[in-house]
Amino acid sequence: MAARQVRDGGGKAFRQVSEALRTRMVDGTYQLGAELPAQGKLAKEFGVSRDTVQRVVRELGNEGWIESRQGSPARVVKIQRVQSTTAKASRSRQVMMLGPLISEAFEQSEVSLDVFTLTSESLDTHIRLQAERIRAGAIAPGSIVVRLLLPDPQLDLPYPVIRQDKDDPRLQERMRAITDRHTESLRTALRDLQAERLVPSVDFQIRHVRLVPAFKLYVINMTEVLHALYEVIQRLIILDTGEEIDALDVLGLGAMLTHHVADADPDSPGSVFVLKMRSWFESVWNLLAE
Repeated sequence: MAARQVRDGGGKAFRQVSEALRTRMVDGTYQLGAELPAQGKLAKEFGVSRDTVQRVVRELGNEGWIESRQGSPARVVKIQRVQSTTAKASRSRQVMMLGPLISEAFEQSEVSLDVFTLTSESLDTHIRLQAERIRAGAIAPGSIVVRLLLPDPQLDLPYPVIRQDKDDPRLQERMRAITDRHTESLRTALRDLQAERLVPSVDFQIRHVRLVPAFKLYVINMTEVLHALYEVIQRLIILDTGEEIDALDVLGLGAMLTHHVADADPDSPGSVFVLKMRSWFESVWNLLAE
């Protein structure tokens, strides 16, 4: 995967390198147990300083994605996995990754995604990967509908917070900036697909809800649901200034997603759960329209 060369402009360069490495872990470029390239090589690839790469590696290590030891390359020790309750004929294993499930969904002629999440970061990563497949001619959906439920920006969330000063607003502001950045990236990626006439029909909508997300939810093509509880953990968060903050936070990317599939039997556990989550999302979505 070619990386776009970036100026070493502090926070911007840090975010771009961080997001690029996260994408590579999401799409399988860096698989579980794989070693990351040497920091000097990454710095040269992205056109940034080695210090920027070191900060990114520290953050990914603080989040538990990679393990870095003195004198040894950083190694991927965690990926987002999916525990499926229903084996489908096209899947030989019951433990999967999220990326292939999203890819399979986008191979349909009509794509729909209803998502309830704390931030739009991981969804943005997956949508941009599918946009690349569409541009390459690998897939050609006729329509894409994405509806996104996010917490109200004015809502005072219990996380992320600084452990020793829960009234300090910097981590909340950082999270809102991350959400805004990825939401705009999502909007642009989907709008461009339609503007370039690669997808005839694209509909992207966001509604904000005054709820603290205790879980992440994907309803895929009305027939599959991915669901995960957020787990609050203690970790170090690196600000754009380079300052490390001892924080309480949740890591949605690291949560184990449970996968449910509706089948021909409306009374099967998978069908019942999918219907329940579809109804929940629809009720909240419609309530916010009033």
